[in-house]
Amino acid sequence: MRAALPAQPHRVLMTADTVGGIWRHAFELGAELIRRGVQVTIATLGAPPSAEQRREAERANIELFAGHYRLEWMDDPWADVERAGEWLLALAEVLNPDLVHLNGFAHGALPWSRPHLIVAHSCVCSWWEAVHEAQPASIEEYRRRVQVGLRATQWIAAPSRAMLEALNRHYGPLATGRVIHNGSSGGYHNMVKRPLILSVGRAWDAGKNFDMLSLAAPDIAWPVCLAGPLRHPEGGVRSLPGLRTLGNLDAETLRHWYGAASLFMAPACYEPFGLAALEAARAGCALILGDIPSQRELWDGAAVFVDPDDPAAMAAAANDLINNASRRRYFMKAAREQARRYSATLMANAYLRLYSDMLQSSLPRVSGGEGRRCAS
Repeated sequence: MRAALPAQPHRVLMTADTVGGIWRHAFELGAELIRRGVQVTIATLGAPPSAEQRREAERANIELFAGHYRLEWMDDPWADVERAGEWLLALAEVLNPDLVHLNGFAHGALPWSRPHLIVAHSCVCSWWEAVHEAQPASIEEYRRRVQVGLRATQWIAAPSRAMLEALNRHYGPLATGRVIHNGSSGGYHNMVKRPLILSVGRAWDAGKNFDMLSLAAPDIAWPVCLAGPLRHPEGGVRSLPGLRTLGNLDAETLRHWYGAASLFMAPACYEPFGLAALEAARAGCALILGDIPSQRELWDGAAVFVDPDDPAAMAAAANDLINNASRRRYFMKAAREQARRYSATLMANAYLRLYSDMLQSSLPRVSGGEGRRCAS
């Protein structure tokens, strides 16, 4: 008997917010899926897409709908989260996608009429655990909503084993789960490395640990430059003396900074994956990363690891690579080689396999047939 061909979706509806790595994940995956003949619609929540993000989507033939709703990790967002859910269900009825790819948790509990997937990029509970240890009572409603969404969803994925373990620790035990690494496309060419250090991320996110990097920077021989937004989405601007703050750069300008930097420092105490480190590795930067489980999982042997709570250790690690050119070149090469494991092509292949399992499972059962569940 001829084996059945894997089911492939014709249209995917994907959610995203426009701040940070989730937009990059949705865009990179969406663009790669379109190259495979899949129609992709991204429904954004939170702040409206920037002009640059709209241009990116248009160039990739990604259909974009913008919903102006507060995100589930913000303070008291639940009325907006419910309105966003109604909007997403209505959008799904109009678009009639084969499946729904949710880059958030709470909407997993909606009464979807087609298979739906939750991809867990980060969560408030594991962020508090890593950054502050004790968790406030104010996040209990968030925890409940996330748990309900996860338990209403058959299909769950995370970009690292560490993130999947965090889901089970805070909201589990979960019946299913799959690790699918994030990926990036394109390449960096004609790079002229300069004596500078780059860090990239949201300055207002305490998990990125830029306060400690700010303390380390005056003792580092090269300038330490930080690219990323200084203003919190809900107000307030961070000041980080010791760092050269570049602000929120457009994608092309940021690529030039990655290409020029010799070292990349991300001493995060919370980082479920770290797309900035991946871009830096692809650009040939030597990596200095926080010694936390997710970064060990992804970059062990290809990065220098430092205690996120020790600015002196950060400065010593940076100065060691600055003063030892052969060691610096070793880690530059090792990072580029490791980055090949995290390509947009490999990411899309893994999601298409998961999508196929979702579609096969949703088909009517025949005698002797079994629906497949997401492997743990």
